[in-house]
Amino acid sequence: MSPESRRIARVLLDSPLPQLDRLFDYALPAELGEVDRGVRVRVPLRTAGRVIDGYIVDIDTEDDADRPLSEVESVVSPVPVLPERLHTLARRVADRAAGSASDVLRLVIPKRQVRVEKAWTADASAVVPSVDALAAAAEITGTYDGLDEVLDEGGRAAVEAIPQLSDDVPGWTRLLGATAARMLAAGKSSILVVPDHRDLDRLLAALASLVPAEAIVRHDSRQTNPDRYRAFLRTLEDAPCIVVGNRSAVYAPVRAGLVAIWDDGDSLLGEPLAPYVHARDAALVRRELEGSALLFAGHTRTTEVERLVEIGWLRDVRAARRILPRVLLSTPQEMEQPTAQRMPSSAFLAARNAAAEGPVLIQVSRPGFAPSLVCAECRAPARCAHCGGPLGARHRGAVPVCGWCGRGASSWSCPVCSSTKVRLASSGSERTADELGRAFPGVRVIVADGAHPVERVGGKPALVVATRGAEPLAEGGYRAVVLLDGPRMLQAPDLRIGESCLRWWSNAAALAAPGAPIHLVGVNGAVAKALATWNHSAYARSELESRAPLHMPPTTRVALVQGSVPAVGRALAALDELSLPPDAVLGPVPVDSDDVPPRVRALVRFDYGAGPRVATALRAAVVAEAVSGRRARGRATKSTLSVRLDILDPEL
Repeated sequence: MSPESRRIARVLLDSPLPQLDRLFDYALPAELGEVDRGVRVRVPLRTAGRVIDGYIVDIDTEDDADRPLSEVESVVSPVPVLPERLHTLARRVADRAAGSASDVLRLVIPKRQVRVEKAWTADASAVVPSVDALAAAAEITGTYDGLDEVLDEGGRAAVEAIPQLSDDVPGWTRLLGATAARMLAAGKSSILVVPDHRDLDRLLAALASLVPAEAIVRHDSRQTNPDRYRAFLRTLEDAPCIVVGNRSAVYAPVRAGLVAIWDDGDSLLGEPLAPYVHARDAALVRRELEGSALLFAGHTRTTEVERLVEIGWLRDVRAARRILPRVLLSTPQEMEQPTAQRMPSSAFLAARNAAAEGPVLIQVSRPGFAPSLVCAECRAPARCAHCGGPLGARHRGAVPVCGWCGRGASSWSCPVCSSTKVRLASSGSERTADELGRAFPGVRVIVADGAHPVERVGGKPALVVATRGAEPLAEGGYRAVVLLDGPRMLQAPDLRIGESCLRWWSNAAALAAPGAPIHLVGVNGAVAKALATWNHSAYARSELESRAPLHMPPTTRVALVQGSVPAVGRALAALDELSLPPDAVLGPVPVDSDDVPPRVRALVRFDYGAGPRVATALRAAVVAEAVSGRRARGRATKSTLSVRLDILDPEL
């Protein structure tokens, strides 16, 4: 380096402000010594007059030593926590979602733990599964046509998991575990992403019998900060491992040979924080960058995955010998019987007979005793006088309680007819358990919901009343499954409620013992037919066909633009040069809020090919709004304009 040159660091600032989402040049003073790319640093921010954290993305030299540059103040840690591959992934994901790279990195890089960092040494040695475990893994993957080929060639596939238990664990856990074990034996890392902690614990239990414990890296929000940082440091090492975690695990900085996502239709895989990127979309971007094998596995098929299958981007992988659950639909004649109430005679008899042999699963839509009440005279919904929330009952004869503010309504009166009496309008898990306990004397009744979590039940006779997604595992599988409240579930105001219901019911059916009857009560039509025939891909295709004329996702991408009236107007005007279709923009319409000045929102629909141009234009509008707002107010503030891409359930 010549006397006139100097070292410079290009730093990505850890800031949510959109105008700071770029690399800044800083001079590297000689007293800092050798500095690696990817380390945490603290740098001055002249416009704000303060010091801010950041990451060194690149180090270079320049001959123009006279250019005024601020200096890096200090190196926070010598550990390169931002390798180039992670920065590239975060940058690409943020650009696709019109967001900031620092927001993506905040999901994957934990806060520094000094003690953990000092004790850490990057000397993990490679481990491989045992011969017996590899044989078991090969047997599992071999039951699916073409799966081994996809794994070996780094392909892409949508896998329909066999809906049954295997050694009292869900079969899908052994499927994902087998694919990861195969990759580990080949010296490659894997990332297995699941929706919630219940799925995570079950997958970890399945992996324990297939791979050595030291090869498993858990990525979980329930971990303590030291444990999470220790796990993150392990993913920075070159030794292959298996990362198992929730949605943010998809960004783990391993050199992945496989990324697998289970049940991508679960809403928990959608990131609730900016830039709101679904784990499925992040996995697609990662596969494009790294060329790793990619699997979307599930009992059902989302419309997003089915679209990729239809265009030939994903391979449809199914078991060579399909084992279908025995699904029975209630007939209209049964539901018209006055004695049927919630459970028709066929389902009741099946539950009674099965309860004599082992556990029976009863799936309901809501937790609690009576989630909603109505006026006993005019049937008008009972609402809280303070906030307008729905009133419910915690047990029979209890004082009604508001589901929103929690206030009791001991002196409630109907605003329509002035009656002071209420009646139960719906049955939650506890009320259903109470009713079934009287109908099945001598049979143990177990409630499993958010307030009463149950992970596993034995093989003795019992009735398990569970809300959707909270169903425990049963020893030997459930001897019968009854799916109640189907019509109520389908009435939810959601674009993809049919898709969601099919997923809830299918996941519950997969917990049944082989040959056990599965009764879907009160539902007919396309969703019921898809469950009875176990042809989920056909239902997903029909959903795609119905959404295409309406230009609804996933046939097109949808962006939500929200902010003040002038800001939204300027953002939409920036799209005029992109030659979008005349009906691409819906709105703007007022936002139902008390904000001053008033806010509006609009939807922008566009093809996938126009995605980069639309994302760039909307991001530029957000940055311009933030900069103009800062100049007007004289200080750094959050932008009054917000943009969110890939809305799954667009609604104005």
